Amino acid sequence: MNPVLSVVVPAYNAEAYLARALDSIVGFGDDVEILVVDDGSTDGTAALAQEYVDRSPELVRLLSKPNGGHGSAINTGLDHARGEYLKVVDADDWLDADAFTQVLDALRGFAAGGREVDMLVSNFVYEKVGKKNKTVVRYTGALPRDRVLTWSQTRHFAKRQYLMMHALTYRTDVLRRAGLRLPEHTFYVDNLYALVPLAHVHTLYYLDVDLYRYFIGRADQSVQEAVMLRRLDQQLRVNWLMLEHVSRNRVDDRRLRGYLLHYLEITCAVSSILLIRAGTRSSLAEKDRLWSELRRQDPWLYSKVRWTALGQVSNLPGPAGRRVSVLAYRVAQRAIGFS
Repeated sequence: MNPVLSVVVPAYNAEAYLARALDSIVGFGDDVEILVVDDGSTDGTAALAQEYVDRSPELVRLLSKPNGGHGSAINTGLDHARGEYLKVVDADDWLDADAFTQVLDALRGFAAGGREVDMLVSNFVYEKVGKKNKTVVRYTGALPRDRVLTWSQTRHFAKRQYLMMHALTYRTDVLRRAGLRLPEHTFYVDNLYALVPLAHVHTLYYLDVDLYRYFIGRADQSVQEAVMLRRLDQQLRVNWLMLEHVSRNRVDDRRLRGYLLHYLEITCAVSSILLIRAGTRSSLAEKDRLWSELRRQDPWLYSKVRWTALGQVSNLPGPAGRRVSVLAYRVAQRAIGFS
C-alpha cells in the first residue's frame, strides 16, 4: 500500500539544521515517507540523513545526486515519491507537530472517503531571525475553510495571500500530469512549483493551521535582499518562465485566471524593485526591457499586470518615482515580515 504523503527534503550543505527539519516530520505514522535528496553536499549532510535512514529504513530514504540546485532536488524527489500526496520541506525549515497531525488526518480522510482533492492549502509562518513577533500568512477570506472547493468558489486574494510553496500539499499525480520539471542550477524555482501545476488543480481544501515554519534571516540565504541582488539574472529567468507559462496556457476559469494574474503582479513588482535597488544603468534598462518585452510578446497579459496597483507603484517615473517605489517595498517588508 502506498503512503498517504511523501515529504521531499531538498538538502545541500544542510548539516547544521537538517536534524531540526527531519525531527519535525518523522514519527507520524508508516503512511508518511520522507525522501531526503542530498544535492551533492560537501559537508556531513548525507551522513546525518543516513542516521535517520538507519533508524527508520521503512520510512526514510536518502537519495544522493550530483549538485543540480533546488529545482533538480525537487524533480528527483518527485520521480521517486510513492505517496498519494507530496509536500516539499526545505532543509532549513520545519513543520509544526500539532498542525502536521491535523494535515495528515485530513489527507487520510480524503483517501478513506474516496475524495480526490488535488491540493491542500495550509498557513505558513515567517520565522525570521531576531524577530520576536512572527508573521503568519493565512488564507482566510480568500479560501473558505474545511471544505472541498473548486476555483470558482474561491474569493479575492489579498496582496500577502499568494500561494507560496510552503502553503501547498499537492496530490502527486497533479504534479506529474502537469509535467512539472523545475530548472536546474537556478534559485527561486519555488515560484514555478507554486504556479505551473495550478491549471491541473480542480479541487482544493483549506485547512487553517500554521503548519510550515519558514526560517529566514540568515546572511547567506537566497531570499536575503543582498543575495537576490547578486542573483538578479535568476530572479528574472524565473519571472520570465512564469510569464511565458501563463501566456501559453490560458485558463478558462475566471477565478483561477485572476489568481494567476495576482501572482504575476507580485512577482513582476519584486523583480522591478530589485532592479531599481541594484541602481545601475544596465539594471534600470533591464527593468524597462522586462515591461516592454512583455508588452510586445503578449499585450493582453501586459495590460493585466502592468496597470495593477503594484505594477504602477513599481514603475513610477524618474529618480523621485524610483525612491517612492523602493519606500513602498520597504513598507511591505515591514508589514509582512519577509526578507
